[in-house]
Amino acid sequence: MGSATTQALEASTAALAQAKGITLDTAGELFTVARLVGESGQLSGALADPAAPAGLREQMVASVFSTASEATRQVLAVAVGQRWSDADGLIAGIEELAIRAAVIAEPQADVEGELFSFLRVIAANPELELALGGRMGDNGAKRVLVDKLIAGKASTATTLIASSLVLQPRGRRIRQLLNRAMKIVSAQGGRIVATVHTATAMTAAQRTRLGEALSQRYDGQISINQVIDPTVVGGLRVQVADDVIDGSISARLAELRQKLAG
Repeated sequence: MGSATTQALEASTAALAQAKGITLDTAGELFTVARLVGESGQLSGALADPAAPAGLREQMVASVFSTASEATRQVLAVAVGQRWSDADGLIAGIEELAIRAAVIAEPQADVEGELFSFLRVIAANPELELALGGRMGDNGAKRVLVDKLIAGKASTATTLIASSLVLQPRGRRIRQLLNRAMKIVSAQGGRIVATVHTATAMTAAQRTRLGEALSQRYDGQISINQVIDPTVVGGLRVQVADDVIDGSISARLAELRQKLAG
């Protein structure tokens, strides 16, 4: 992410936080805007053009998306008024605002946990991932499939995020989309995501102790997503962003074998 996009996203996120009346409809409108801007090279280029006056870009948004709610138009006005590194950065930024808006609209929902559960279902079924991520698939059929997979198991916010991402992948794999969404959801809640691989499920006490240890290490509130992985022989493997802590017996044996061989 370029520095310009980083600053633009910070300003846009701040505008979303200050906006009044954020609902799931707001999130849905922002997802729609991201899709429409992504489908139109002319529109995305014009809105991300640093040479165009900010006021002109804001007028364009007000005209093209005049039927959107006031909250959506206010947030978009701030977003397009920023300087983005490129059009892709702007589109991804609006999509991130949509995800954050969904979380704001349903603060009690465990969106991150529900997205993680959906991710594990997809990861375990390559045919399902292909059906959802294939370019030739019908969008209506994909939406129905997502609804069947998480109906009754997830909040409205999670369903909106999952179905919207599936319908506008922009060349990205489904698992990549969901992982990014989970990070955004955690960031909105001021948490850091830790994915923990263990051979057996951790007890509540073990999760608490691990969370406290990781919170001290990373200086922040930790959200733990656990993956039951039979290949982890003893101990556990923890990943926080690009940082991997591998305390499994298999990892230590592999390290020992490397030392003996080398």
